[in-house]
Amino acid sequence: MALDFAATYKVLVLGDSNVGKTCIVHRYCDERYYDTYISTIGIDFKQKLINLDGVPIKLQIWDTAGQERFRTLTTAYYRGAMGILLMYDVTSLESFNNLSYWLRNIQENAAPDVVKVLAGNKCECNPPQRAVDKERGEKIAENFDMPFFEVSCKQNINIEQAFLTLARKIREQREHRGENFDDGDRQKGLQDMIKNGPGSNGLGPFTLGSGGEGGRCSC
Repeated sequence: MALDFAATYKVLVLGDSNVGKTCIVHRYCDERYYDTYISTIGIDFKQKLINLDGVPIKLQIWDTAGQERFRTLTTAYYRGAMGILLMYDVTSLESFNNLSYWLRNIQENAAPDVVKVLAGNKCECNPPQRAVDKERGEKIAENFDMPFFEVSCKQNINIEQAFLTLARKIREQREHRGENFDDGDRQKGLQDMIKNGPGSNGLGPFTLGSGGEGGRCSC
C-alpha cells in the first residue's frame, strides 16, 4: 500500500558547477557519499518522504546543472518551485562571488515568495583550503533573509538540518497564504513529475558520472 503524505514540496538545488549539488541530494536522499567526479546534464530529481514535526511530507528535490550552457534549461524548472537550496563551496571564492548571479536568476524566474536557504559546502576542509569565511556566508544570508548553514556532504554535517529548515519555511509560507494540504497537492506533484521529470527513480538518464578526480564532486 502506498504511503500517504500531506503535501509535496518542490525544491531546487542551485549553485555553480562543482559546489556539491548532486552530492548533497545523494547524501540526503540515499544517505550515501560518492567520492567521484559527477557532472549533472540538465536536471534530475529525487524524492524523499520526511516526517516534518509529525506530518509526512514528500520532498521532490531537483538537482540542476550549474554549467553555463545549461542555465537556460534550468530556468524552465523554476515553475512551481516552493523552495531553493542555494549552494556555494567554501574552498571556492568564485562560487561564492557567483551567488549574486544566482540570486538575480532566482528573482527573475522564481515566485516572489519562494523560500531560500543558503548552504556553504565542504566545511570539513583544512583551514588553508578555505577561501570563504563563515562570517561572509552569514552576512549575505542575513542581507537576503535566508537561513544559513555550513555543510559537509563528505562528513554529513548539517545536511538534514538544512533541508528540514527549508521544509519548515515552506510550510510556514503556505500557512501564511492560507493553503491547505489536500489531494490536489499530491496529484499536482505527481503530474509535474510525469510531465517534467526523467523518472521517479531519481538521478537517471540525464546524469553523467565518470571516475576520476577523487574527492571532488562536480555538480
